[in-house]
Amino acid sequence: MIVSSLVAPAIILASQVGPNPAGPLQTDGHAELRDRQPREYPAEPIADPAAAWLSDCLDRLSDDASRAHTMAQIRRNASYGAERVLANHCLGLAATELGRWEDAIIAFSAARDESPEDEPRVRARFGTMAGNAAFASGDPARALTILEQAKVDAQASASAPLQAIAASDLARVYVAMDRSGAALVELDDATRLQPDNAEGWLLKATLLRRLERYGEAQTAIERAGELAPLEGAIGLEAGVIAVLSGRDEAARQSWQSVINIQPDSLAAQTAQDYLAQLGEPRAEASEQEPS
Repeated sequence: MIVSSLVAPAIILASQVGPNPAGPLQTDGHAELRDRQPREYPAEPIADPAAAWLSDCLDRLSDDASRAHTMAQIRRNASYGAERVLANHCLGLAATELGRWEDAIIAFSAARDESPEDEPRVRARFGTMAGNAAFASGDPARALTILEQAKVDAQASASAPLQAIAASDLARVYVAMDRSGAALVELDDATRLQPDNAEGWLLKATLLRRLERYGEAQTAIERAGELAPLEGAIGLEAGVIAVLSGRDEAARQSWQSVINIQPDSLAAQTAQDYLAQLGEPRAEASEQEPS
Protein backbone atom coordinates (compact mmCIF):
# COMPACT_ATOMS: atom_id res chain seq x y z
CA MET A 1 0.00 0.00 0.00
CA ILE A 2 1.44 3.40 -0.99
CA VAL A 3 0.83 5.91 1.76
CA SER A 4 0.99 8.94 -0.53
CA SER A 5 -2.00 7.68 -2.48
CA LEU A 6 -3.97 7.65 0.75
CA VAL A 7 -3.00 10.95 2.31
CA ALA A 8 -2.75 13.12 -0.79
CA PRO A 9 -6.35 14.29 -1.44
CA ALA A 10 -6.39 18.07 -1.32
CA ILE A 11 -4.57 18.40 1.98
CA ILE A 12 -5.80 21.64 3.48
CA LEU A 13 -3.53 23.58 5.79
CA ALA A 14 -5.86 25.68 7.92
CA SER A 15 -3.84 26.24 11.05
CA GLN A 16 -3.32 29.99 10.75
CA VAL A 17 -6.01 32.39 9.71
CA GLY A 18 -5.32 36.02 10.42
CA PRO A 19 -8.22 38.34 11.29
CA ASN A 20 -6.98 40.99 8.87
CA PRO A 21 -4.97 40.70 5.64
CA ALA A 22 -2.95 43.77 6.61
CA GLY A 23 -2.52 45.56 9.91
CA PRO A 24 -3.41 49.20 10.62
CA LEU A 25 -1.69 51.79 8.49
CA GLN A 26 1.91 52.43 9.58
CA THR A 27 1.56 50.34 12.72
CA ASP A 28 4.24 48.19 14.28
CA GLY A 29 4.13 44.40 14.16
CA HIS A 30 4.16 41.84 11.41
CA ALA A 31 0.64 40.39 11.39
CA GLU A 32 0.43 40.37 7.62
CA LEU A 33 3.62 38.32 7.46
CA ARG A 34 2.58 35.91 10.18
CA ASP A 35 -1.01 35.27 9.11
CA ARG A 36 -2.45 33.85 5.95
CA GLN A 37 -5.57 32.30 4.57
CA PRO A 38 -6.12 28.54 4.48
CA ARG A 39 -4.05 26.98 1.75
CA GLU A 40 -4.45 23.91 -0.42
CA TYR A 41 -1.42 21.78 -1.06
CA PRO A 42 -0.51 20.33 -4.46
CA ALA A 43 -2.84 17.35 -4.76
CA GLU A 44 -2.01 13.92 -6.08
CA PRO A 45 -4.42 11.29 -7.49
CA ILE A 46 -6.34 9.10 -5.04
CA ALA A 47 -5.81 5.49 -6.03
CA ASP A 48 -6.67 3.48 -2.92
CA PRO A 49 -10.24 2.88 -1.66
CA ALA A 50 -8.98 3.18 1.94
CA ALA A 51 -8.97 6.95 1.35
CA ALA A 52 -12.78 6.83 1.56
CA TRP A 53 -12.63 6.95 5.37
CA LEU A 54 -10.43 10.02 5.24
CA SER A 55 -12.80 11.71 2.78
CA ASP A 56 -15.74 11.03 5.10
CA CYS A 57 -13.84 12.40 8.08
CA LEU A 58 -12.77 15.51 6.18
CA ASP A 59 -16.34 16.10 5.00
CA ARG A 60 -17.40 16.46 8.64
CA LEU A 61 -14.82 19.12 9.51
CA SER A 62 -16.77 22.24 8.63
CA ASP A 63 -20.11 21.11 10.09
CA ASP A 64 -19.07 19.03 13.08
CA ALA A 65 -15.36 19.27 13.86
CA SER A 66 -15.88 17.78 17.33
CA ARG A 67 -17.36 14.61 15.85
CA ALA A 68 -14.57 14.38 13.30
CA HIS A 69 -12.06 14.76 16.15
CA THR A 70 -13.69 11.89 18.08
CA MET A 71 -13.93 9.70 14.98
CA ALA A 72 -10.27 10.24 14.23
CA GLN A 73 -9.18 9.52 17.80
CA ILE A 74 -11.05 6.21 17.81
CA ARG A 75 -9.68 5.28 14.39
CA ARG A 76 -6.12 6.20 15.36
CA ASN A 77 -6.21 4.17 18.56
CA ALA A 78 -7.49 1.10 16.71
CA SER A 79 -5.21 1.22 13.67
CA TYR A 80 -1.61 1.11 12.56
CA GLY A 81 0.47 1.79 9.47
CA ALA A 82 -1.17 3.74 6.66
CA GLU A 83 -4.59 3.78 8.34
CA ARG A 84 -3.06 5.38 11.44
CA VAL A 85 -1.48 8.05 9.26
CA LEU A 86 -4.90 8.79 7.78
CA ALA A 87 -6.46 8.99 11.23
CA ASN A 88 -3.80 11.40 12.47
CA HIS A 89 -4.29 13.49 9.34
CA CYS A 90 -7.98 14.04 10.05
CA LEU A 91 -7.37 14.33 13.79
CA GLY A 92 -4.89 17.13 13.19
CA LEU A 93 -7.26 19.01 10.91
CA ALA A 94 -10.17 18.59 13.33
CA ALA A 95 -7.99 19.83 16.19
CA THR A 96 -7.04 22.81 14.02
CA GLU A 97 -10.71 23.65 13.43
CA LEU A 98 -11.26 23.50 17.19
CA GLY A 99 -8.17 25.54 18.03
CA ARG A 100 -6.69 22.62 19.97
CA TRP A 101 -3.15 23.32 18.85
CA GLU A 102 -1.30 20.79 20.99
CA ASP A 103 -3.54 18.01 19.68
CA ALA A 104 -2.87 19.24 16.15
CA ILE A 105 0.90 19.34 16.65
CA ILE A 106 0.95 15.80 18.06
CA ALA A 107 -1.31 14.39 15.34
CA PHE A 108 0.50 15.98 12.39
CA SER A 109 3.91 15.13 13.85
CA ALA A 110 2.84 11.51 14.30
CA ALA A 111 1.52 11.39 10.74
CA ARG A 112 4.84 12.68 9.50
CA ASP A 113 6.94 10.31 11.62
CA GLU A 114 4.84 7.29 10.68
CA SER A 115 4.97 7.99 6.94
CA PRO A 116 7.67 6.04 5.07
CA GLU A 117 11.04 7.76 4.69
CA ASP A 118 10.82 7.21 0.94
CA GLU A 119 7.69 9.40 0.81
CA PRO A 120 9.27 12.85 1.41
CA ARG A 121 6.33 14.71 -0.15
CA VAL A 122 3.95 13.28 2.41
CA ARG A 123 6.40 13.92 5.24
CA ALA A 124 6.93 17.50 4.09
CA ARG A 125 3.17 18.17 4.02
CA PHE A 126 2.62 16.87 7.52
CA GLY A 127 5.74 18.61 8.77
CA THR A 128 4.54 22.01 7.58
CA MET A 129 1.14 21.32 9.12
CA ALA A 130 2.73 20.49 12.47
CA GLY A 131 5.01 23.50 12.28
CA ASN A 132 2.15 25.88 11.55
CA ALA A 133 0.12 24.42 14.39
CA ALA A 134 3.07 25.07 16.70
CA PHE A 135 3.32 28.62 15.39
CA ALA A 136 -0.41 29.20 15.86
CA SER A 137 -0.04 27.97 19.44
CA GLY A 138 2.36 30.85 20.12
CA ASP A 139 5.59 28.83 20.17
CA PRO A 140 7.78 30.05 17.29
CA ALA A 141 10.88 28.25 18.56
CA ARG A 142 9.08 24.91 18.41
CA ALA A 143 7.64 25.81 15.03
CA LEU A 144 11.11 26.62 13.74
CA THR A 145 12.48 23.21 14.71
CA ILE A 146 9.59 21.39 13.05
CA LEU A 147 9.62 23.52 9.90
CA GLU A 148 13.37 23.16 9.44
CA GLN A 149 12.84 19.40 9.18
CA ALA A 150 9.88 19.94 6.86
CA LYS A 151 12.16 21.99 4.63
CA VAL A 152 14.62 19.08 4.45
CA ASP A 153 11.79 16.72 3.49
CA ALA A 154 10.50 19.19 0.90
CA GLN A 155 13.96 19.44 -0.66
CA ALA A 156 14.18 15.66 -0.77
CA SER A 157 10.84 15.55 -2.55
CA ALA A 158 12.15 17.73 -5.40
CA SER A 159 8.73 19.44 -5.41
CA ALA A 160 9.08 23.16 -6.03
CA PRO A 161 5.61 23.97 -4.60
CA LEU A 162 6.33 22.10 -1.37
CA GLN A 163 9.73 23.74 -1.04
CA ALA A 164 8.14 27.15 -1.56
CA ILE A 165 5.50 26.42 1.09
CA ALA A 166 8.15 25.39 3.62
CA ALA A 167 10.19 28.50 2.82
CA SER A 168 7.29 30.93 3.20
CA ASP A 169 6.19 29.29 6.44
CA LEU A 170 9.73 29.52 7.81
CA ALA A 171 9.78 33.19 6.82
CA ARG A 172 6.75 33.89 8.99
CA VAL A 173 8.42 32.23 11.95
CA TYR A 174 11.63 34.18 11.43
CA VAL A 175 9.65 37.43 11.29
CA ALA A 176 8.00 36.59 14.60
CA MET A 177 11.48 35.98 16.05
CA ASP A 178 12.74 39.35 14.71
CA ARG A 179 15.07 37.62 12.28
CA SER A 180 14.17 39.63 9.19
CA GLY A 181 17.33 38.76 7.29
CA ALA A 182 16.65 35.04 7.56
CA ALA A 183 13.01 35.63 6.63
CA LEU A 184 14.00 37.48 3.47
CA VAL A 185 16.31 34.65 2.42
CA GLU A 186 13.39 32.23 2.71
CA LEU A 187 11.06 34.51 0.74
CA ASP A 188 13.70 34.90 -1.95
CA ASP A 189 13.68 31.10 -2.20
CA ALA A 190 9.89 30.91 -2.20
CA THR A 191 9.52 33.38 -5.08
CA ARG A 192 12.32 31.70 -7.01
CA LEU A 193 10.76 28.27 -6.60
CA GLN A 194 7.23 29.48 -7.40
CA PRO A 195 7.58 32.68 -9.41
CA ASP A 196 3.90 32.57 -10.38
CA ASN A 197 2.60 32.40 -6.80
CA ALA A 198 1.20 35.78 -5.78
CA GLU A 199 1.28 35.03 -2.05
CA GLY A 200 5.05 34.72 -1.99
CA TRP A 201 5.49 38.07 -3.74
CA LEU A 202 3.00 39.70 -1.37
CA LEU A 203 4.87 38.43 1.67
CA LYS A 204 8.18 39.54 0.18
CA ALA A 205 6.81 43.00 -0.58
CA THR A 206 5.49 43.32 2.97
CA LEU A 207 8.80 42.38 4.54
CA LEU A 208 10.77 44.69 2.26
CA ARG A 209 8.39 47.49 3.18
CA ARG A 210 8.96 46.77 6.87
CA LEU A 211 12.69 47.00 6.18
CA GLU A 212 12.06 50.38 4.49
CA ARG A 213 13.36 49.06 1.17
CA TYR A 214 10.51 50.70 -0.68
CA GLY A 215 11.84 50.41 -4.23
CA GLU A 216 12.26 46.65 -3.92
CA ALA A 217 8.92 46.40 -2.14
CA GLN A 218 7.26 48.21 -5.04
CA THR A 219 8.75 45.78 -7.55
CA ALA A 220 7.54 42.80 -5.52
CA ILE A 221 4.02 44.13 -5.01
CA GLU A 222 3.71 44.93 -8.72
CA ARG A 223 4.55 41.31 -9.50
CA ALA A 224 1.96 40.13 -6.98
CA GLY A 225 -0.62 42.41 -8.58
CA GLU A 226 0.13 41.04 -12.04
CA LEU A 227 -0.48 37.51 -10.77
CA ALA A 228 -3.61 38.22 -8.69
CA PRO A 229 -5.11 41.58 -9.74
CA LEU A 230 -8.33 41.02 -7.80
CA GLU A 231 -6.72 40.09 -4.48
CA GLY A 232 -7.66 42.66 -1.85
CA ALA A 233 -4.62 42.07 0.37
CA ILE A 234 -2.34 42.99 -2.53
CA GLY A 235 -4.19 46.24 -3.17
CA LEU A 236 -3.97 47.12 0.51
CA GLU A 237 -0.25 46.46 0.66
CA ALA A 238 0.37 48.37 -2.58
CA GLY A 239 -1.30 51.38 -0.99
CA VAL A 240 0.75 51.14 2.19
CA ILE A 241 3.99 50.95 0.18
CA ALA A 242 2.89 53.94 -1.89
CA VAL A 243 2.02 56.15 1.06
CA LEU A 244 5.26 55.34 2.86
CA SER A 245 7.10 56.20 -0.36
CA GLY A 246 5.44 59.62 -0.42
CA ARG A 247 2.99 58.76 -3.23
CA ASP A 248 -0.32 59.57 -1.58
CA GLU A 249 -2.39 59.66 -4.76
CA ALA A 250 -1.14 56.22 -5.81
CA ALA A 251 -2.09 54.95 -2.35
CA ARG A 252 -5.61 56.37 -2.73
CA GLN A 253 -5.98 54.69 -6.10
CA SER A 254 -4.85 51.32 -4.74
CA TRP A 255 -7.21 51.42 -1.77
CA GLN A 256 -10.12 52.70 -3.84
CA SER A 257 -9.59 49.82 -6.27
CA VAL A 258 -9.98 47.37 -3.38
CA ILE A 259 -13.29 49.00 -2.48
CA ASN A 260 -14.48 48.97 -6.09
CA ILE A 261 -13.59 45.31 -6.66
CA GLN A 262 -14.66 43.84 -3.30
CA PRO A 263 -17.07 46.42 -1.78
CA ASP A 264 -18.43 44.12 0.94
CA SER A 265 -15.15 42.53 1.98
CA LEU A 266 -13.03 42.97 5.09
CA ALA A 267 -10.28 44.26 2.79
CA ALA A 268 -12.62 47.01 1.59
CA GLN A 269 -13.37 48.02 5.18
CA THR A 270 -9.65 48.24 5.86
CA ALA A 271 -9.17 50.29 2.69
CA GLN A 272 -11.87 52.70 3.87
CA ASP A 273 -10.06 53.09 7.19
CA TYR A 274 -6.78 53.75 5.41
CA LEU A 275 -8.36 56.38 3.19
CA ALA A 276 -9.88 58.09 6.23
CA GLN A 277 -6.48 58.16 7.94
CA LEU A 278 -4.83 59.60 4.86
CA GLY A 279 -7.43 62.35 4.52
CA GLU A 280 -8.50 64.35 1.51
CA PRO A 281 -6.17 65.20 -1.36
CA ARG A 282 -4.41 68.51 -0.78
CA ALA A 283 -6.05 70.19 -3.77
CA GLU A 284 -9.54 69.42 -2.49
CA ALA A 285 -8.64 70.42 1.05
CA SER A 286 -7.28 73.80 -0.10
CA GLU A 287 -10.42 74.49 -2.16
CA GLN A 288 -12.51 74.17 0.99
CA GLU A 289 -10.40 76.58 3.04
CA PRO A 290 -12.01 80.01 3.60
CA SER A 291 -10.50 82.86 1.61
